[in-house]
Amino acid sequence: MNPIERTLRRVDRYQQRHGWLGFLFAVVKKFGDDKGGNLTTLLAWNGFFALFPLLLILVTTLGFLLSRHPALDQRVLHSTLAEFPIIGDQLQKNVHSLRANGIGLIVGLAGFLWGARGITQAGQHAMAEIWNIPGRQRPSFATRQLRGLLLLLVFGLGVVATTALASLPSFGGHTLLFGLANLAASAAVNTALFLVAFRVLTPRRIPTGQLLLGAAVAGVLFALLQAVGGYLVGHNLKHAQQVYGFFAIVLGLMAWLFLSAEVTLYGAEVNVVRARRLWPRSILQPPLTEADQRALVDLAKQEERRPEEAINVQFTPQASEPDPDGHAP
Repeated sequence: MNPIERTLRRVDRYQQRHGWLGFLFAVVKKFGDDKGGNLTTLLAWNGFFALFPLLLILVTTLGFLLSRHPALDQRVLHSTLAEFPIIGDQLQKNVHSLRANGIGLIVGLAGFLWGARGITQAGQHAMAEIWNIPGRQRPSFATRQLRGLLLLLVFGLGVVATTALASLPSFGGHTLLFGLANLAASAAVNTALFLVAFRVLTPRRIPTGQLLLGAAVAGVLFALLQAVGGYLVGHNLKHAQQVYGFFAIVLGLMAWLFLSAEVTLYGAEVNVVRARRLWPRSILQPPLTEADQRALVDLAKQEERRPEEAINVQFTPQASEPDPDGHAP
């Protein structure tokens, strides 16, 4: 056994003996088993096409609703757009051209429905992969569309809630205490929204209580992601040249969407690992832990496509782990 493998074996034994560390590694391991990078990219790509039409709807609708109250309109709109990650400043500068007439609302609605359908279907596919639902047990086309509508409702509530939270600093000041309170409120709202979304997408046999931890993890991480995104834009892109700033904003937006999708999927992975007790996992094999075997069985059975098909998994006798000195048993 070479020095690198010997070191990894020691790290592996350490993480398996410490529950919290073993749990974290199991979440990362399962994310890789489920090809989480591909699922994240699919969500981010569809989210990109749903985001801009949604902003167009928001800007145009606020223009219609608050047209008789220009002071309140500017206060709410500018505070909301300023808090929007990555592209808030650019939206503020071009808000008047976006809300010129009602055609923008029609275009925004059409684009949002097209993009949003893609993200709801991609989200359902991602959750089915994460929970290792066999193909023959996955919902029908009609059921997926209904769930997609529910997700759009949750998404709409999230936009309203985050818009209200984003406008609070303009009314309450910019003190550190108020900023921390606003961050905590944002995390709480995000947690509630993630919990509802996970409930819609998760098999009914999983109790709602087992979805709370992942929703809390995703909610807190998403709130921190929003705060960090706003900070980076305010300090690094504020004085950027026009061409450089344009590329930085586009790349930053794509990165933010990718990280948002990744946070969502990791929250779901936390729920699966906890619900099925899929830890500790091994870094190097052999031997496989019991959690490794259960995870591999789930991955295999996920490939069942027809009611007539049944996949059975058997494991051959495993070789024992070499001792710390590198000698084979």
